[in-house]
Amino acid sequence: MNNLTDQKVFVAGHRGMVGSALLRRLAQENCIPLTINKDVVDLRNQDAVLNWMQQEKPDLVLLAAARVGGIYANKTYPAEFLYDNLSIATNVIHASHLIGVKKLLFLGSSCIYPRLAPQPMSEDALLSGPLEKTNEWYAIAKIAGLKLAEAFRLQYNCDFISCMPTNLYGPGDNYHPENSHVLPALIRKIHEAKKNNIAQVTLWGSGKPKREFLYVDDLADACIFLLKNYSQAETVNVGVGHDLMVSEVAQTIAQVIGYQGDFIYDTSMPDGSPQKLLNVEKMKQMGWQAQTSLVKGIELAYQDFLQRFEP
Repeated sequence: MNNLTDQKVFVAGHRGMVGSALLRRLAQENCIPLTINKDVVDLRNQDAVLNWMQQEKPDLVLLAAARVGGIYANKTYPAEFLYDNLSIATNVIHASHLIGVKKLLFLGSSCIYPRLAPQPMSEDALLSGPLEKTNEWYAIAKIAGLKLAEAFRLQYNCDFISCMPTNLYGPGDNYHPENSHVLPALIRKIHEAKKNNIAQVTLWGSGKPKREFLYVDDLADACIFLLKNYSQAETVNVGVGHDLMVSEVAQTIAQVIGYQGDFIYDTSMPDGSPQKLLNVEKMKQMGWQAQTSLVKGIELAYQDFLQRFEP
C-alpha cells in the first residue's frame, strides 16, 4: 500500500502527543482522517468501539491510544495501566478484524524488551528475559497488543503490523511533575528553576541510566512510511540509534532553556532500566531515518511548553 489517497484513516488516540503528530503528518496525504473523542466512544468499551467502527468503516487504523506515564505513574496505577491498555488494544484490533480494515498499525513501546536485553535492543529480544519492574504493567499490555495483531495476521491473514518507538517527546507532551516521562519532566523542572532563580535542581535517580529520545513528528513520519511500505508479522523498532545519560540530557535542556544552576541527584529514587537503546537497522535498511536532532527537538518541545503553560 504505497498510496493513502481517499483512504479513511482512523487515528485512535488523536488527542495525545503521538496521535496529534499523526494527524499533522496525515495532513500531507490526500486521505480522510477519522477521529473520535473518548467522551463519545470510550475505547475500553468493546461494544461502543465496534458500533462506531461499523458505522464509520475506516480503511486503515493507526492505534496510538494508550494510558501512558513515567515510573511514578506506573508504580502508582498498575491496575489501570494493565487494564486500560489491554482493553484499548483488544477492542480496536478485534473490531478492525470484524469490519475488514485493510491495514492496522499498532504502536508499542521500547519497554516491552527485557530489562537487561543486549544493547542496542533488536526486535528478536522480545520475550527473551524479565521485564523492568517499574513499568512491567504497561509493557505486558503492549506485548499483548502486538501479539494480538500478529495472531490476527497468522490466523486470518489480516494486514496488521506493529512498531516499537523509543522514548518520545515533543508538542503535546505531558509535563506533570510526577506522572510525566523523564524529558518533559526535566523541561518543567529546569524551566521552573530558572524562572524562580533556584540554584539547584534535584533529579530522580543517579543520572547514569542511558536513554534514547525520538521527536514525536519523526515517529509520525515513520508510521506513515510503515503503513505504506511494510507488511510483515515481526515488529519494527523506531528510534534514532544513539543515546545519552539522563545527566547529559538534563545539561542539554539547561543549555536550551538558559539555566545555569547545578544538578543534584536523589539516589533514593529508582533509576529504571540502566539502558534502553533500540537497534534501528531494520528501519534504516528500508530507507527511513529520524531527521530531528535532540537540540532542535528540545527547542521545539520547549516552545510548546511555553505556549501551553506560560502564555
